[in-house]
Amino acid sequence: MGTSTIDITEKIATKAYGASGALIGGETLKPMDLERDAPQADEVLIETLYCGVCHSDVHQVENDWQNTLYPCVPGHEVIGRIAYAGPNVTKFKVGDIVGVGCMIDSCQHCSACKEGEEQFCEHPHGPTMTYNGYFVADETKYNTFGGYSNNLVVKEKFVLRIPDTLDISKVAPILCAGVTTYSPLKHWNIKAGDKVAIVGIGGLGHIAIKIAKALGAEVTAITTKEEKRQAALELGAHNVIVSENEEEMTKYQKYFNFILITIPDPFEINPYILLLRRRSSLVTVGLLAPYKAPVNNMMVASQARSVGGSMIGGIAETQEVLDFCAEHNILPDVEMINIEDINHAYQKMKDEEVRFRYVINLATLNNNELTNK
Repeated sequence: MGTSTIDITEKIATKAYGASGALIGGETLKPMDLERDAPQADEVLIETLYCGVCHSDVHQVENDWQNTLYPCVPGHEVIGRIAYAGPNVTKFKVGDIVGVGCMIDSCQHCSACKEGEEQFCEHPHGPTMTYNGYFVADETKYNTFGGYSNNLVVKEKFVLRIPDTLDISKVAPILCAGVTTYSPLKHWNIKAGDKVAIVGIGGLGHIAIKIAKALGAEVTAITTKEEKRQAALELGAHNVIVSENEEEMTKYQKYFNFILITIPDPFEINPYILLLRRRSSLVTVGLLAPYKAPVNNMMVASQARSVGGSMIGGIAETQEVLDFCAEHNILPDVEMINIEDINHAYQKMKDEEVRFRYVINLATLNNNELTNK
């Protein structure tokens, strides 16, 4: 299946938007010209079509986690068309519409990789992320460039099939936001009749509501903003709590079987622990930092509650959530933008003014022309 519509040489010229340094003091994402290595025998070259804008993109370009490699080209929710397939590629062919999520490679040999959980790759540097290099930076400062670009080179094993029934202009956020919320709901065995709370009604939370409802749960959305109450109901939530309303929070104490918190910045966790039934669990996704205050273990131990965390899922689980969303007619609510609008979009995200996920139309990046060098 290794036929191609273009000539593959040693390097692939790539047009992108990225950051040459931390976005402080008025710095912005800017156009860049980069090079990618040509695809190996088990790799594909993808012409990018759409890329979701994740809140972690903002954290990464601003170096909030103190691990950013520059130049930084964000983007790990990518939909594209295969332009070249290496001679050992068997599952995909030129012209296929495919997806790429948070990872493009892993060691493939450790127990985690063999069990289909590449996100936990046990190699010292962990999996190879779609951008910003390895999960744990090593001394080589190895960098990768993500989906705010006109092409990607990816191992076949890390390419995802997009079900025909999903709108490719809207599906991109499922590749990160979708699997990030689906994975803990699945792991904690959420089923019909469970009382589930989703905290934070943004890019992650809005799709979590849809997935939890499709699993048969009674879904309650929890938000800090009264103006999001109606939006949460329109997304499918059965109930809505405004967390700053003490009466509403008290009413739901010891009520939920499971709470999924999608807030991306440090917050007070203890008020949410009180909402859990005995022997129930709370899981935080999106936050990669300490809580504002320590977990009060009296609240946890007194009711044998559990407090956990989760990130993304493996490749098989990402394919599973794509198929699940196709089966249940689930798509993120997105706002399409041109690549030149990305800096404005970042500010709107920080101001919580997007409903609910931006997707970049990469046809606006030099008409998405693939060139070689």
